[in-house]
Formats: sequence, structure tokens, C-alpha cells
Amino acid sequence: MELEVDLSIIIINHNTKALTQAAIASLFRHTAGIDWEIILVDNSDQKRERIDPPPEKSIKLIQVKNKGFSHGCNTGARLAAGRNLLFLNSDTLISTNLLPECVRFLDEHREAGTLGVKILLPDGRLDHGCKRGFPTPVNAFYYFAGFDRRHPDDPKYCGYRLLHLDPDEIHSIDAVSGAFLMTPKAVFEEVRGFDEKFFMYGEDLDYCFRIKKTGRQVIYYPKASILHLKGQSGLHHKKNMILYHFYNAMRKFYRKHYQNKYGIGMNLMVNTAITGLYLFERGRNEGYRIGRGLR
Repeated sequence: MELEVDLSIIIINHNTKALTQAAIASLFRHTAGIDWEIILVDNSDQKRERIDPPPEKSIKLIQVKNKGFSHGCNTGARLAAGRNLLFLNSDTLISTNLLPECVRFLDEHREAGTLGVKILLPDGRLDHGCKRGFPTPVNAFYYFAGFDRRHPDDPKYCGYRLLHLDPDEIHSIDAVSGAFLMTPKAVFEEVRGFDEKFFMYGEDLDYCFRIKKTGRQVIYYPKASILHLKGQSGLHHKKNMILYHFYNAMRKFYRKHYQNKYGIGMNLMVNTAITGLYLFERGRNEGYRIGRGLR
């Protein structure tokens, strides 16, 4: 396929019709100066949440079975005509013409394999997922034990959320968020896209890990920002499912990238910790649900 546009924006609609439509509307309101298209992959399993064929010629609608977020993204990427790809969550909004600047940065910095922007939550706080280190055993321990919150200026303890880095400065980091992940299509194809074993969560960490293995950089680019409407997609009503996929992704990421680097003792400790955290969070969630039911 001849690449004819600057940017292909790939959005997955999974039972988030209203949010997806709002995200698309924000793109049309605030994107000018580049040639772009939207690849809308609809894997909704609820008929009322499916997107009707849009009238805009710049939107390609694909309806597929739900085989996970990574599968949906890869499906959209195969049909993309852009030299750059942007994977954008359906629960995000843009309010400025930021995309041309991001495309320009990638075009001018060939050492960059992936770019993410500053992501803000509805209350104005930073979504820390937009600039992360990899969850090595040490980084994960300091994060879950709360050391990074107690020592936010110490790189030793902030290896995962990178709290010590200025959120308003450009940084080369380990990983950006899959809520806004821009990458050259040639690079995406070189590393064979997202690993579809990551059904939900973890695919962005894994992709960035493989990008860095090629010698390219992962760039946090806060000169542009978006709003992430976390918790409004409806998935928060299925918290046990979210917990399962989140901790399962942690286990898969560790086994894929770290298990062979450590001995049996560390591997047993990490897998036990992941299982324990999952059971603790699930138990807490069940207790919360029961408590609400007794009110």
C-alpha cells in the first residue's frame, strides 16, 4: 500500500460509543496542517455501542470480533495509509492542534521510535502512565511499597513512575502510555506491532521495551497534552476483570523480558508477589461491593 498521509489515527471502540464519538469530534475540531485519517476498529460486543458507518471519507470503519486491544490495534495498523501511526484511546480528548507538532518531531528525530505526550486526568493531575520506567523487580517493589511517594525527588526510588523528572520537559524514557502512542509505521512493522498475547494492558510497555532493544528512543513530549477520561468507559463496573487482565499482563511482561535474567528464587518471589497483589486487590474489591450492598 502506498503511504499517502502523514498520520493514521487508530482508535478501538469497545462498548464506548459516546466516548469514541467525542474523541473523534475533538480530532476534527483541533487537527489541521497535516494529512490524516482515522482507522476506527469496532470490536464492541454490545449492539447499541457499535459505531454506525461514518459519513466522513477520512474515517475507515472496521468491525471485528473482540480478540483484545493489541489485536484491534494491529488490525487497524495493517489498513493504515500513514507513514506515522497514532494509537489513541477512545476515552481521550484533544483541545489543541498538537498532532502536527508531534509528527514533525518524529520526522526530524529519526532516533525516536515512539512518542507520547503529557496526559492529564479530569481533575488536572498528571496520569503517571504517560512517562514510566520499566517495572523491573526493584522498580516495582519501590512503587508498590510506596517509596516513590515518600521520596519523589530520588531517582533510586522513582524508577517506575519517574516522579523525579520534570513533567514539563522532554525526556527520553522507557515507556509511554498506550492511551497516546505515536510511532513511525516502518518502525511498527519492523518490530511486528503489538504482541497480541497482551489482551488488555501491558502491550504499551512491551512495545516500548522492544523499541528500545532496536536502539531507538522512547520520547516523552510534554509540549503537547491530552485529557484522559479514565474511569468513564464503563469498564470500572467490571473491576475484577480489569484486575485479572492487569496482573496477568504484569506476569506476562516479567516472564517475557526478565525471567531468564534472574534465578529461581527471584522468579518465585515475583510471581508470588503478583498473585498476592491480585488476590488482595480482588478481595478488597469484593469487600467494597458487599459493603455497598449492605447500605
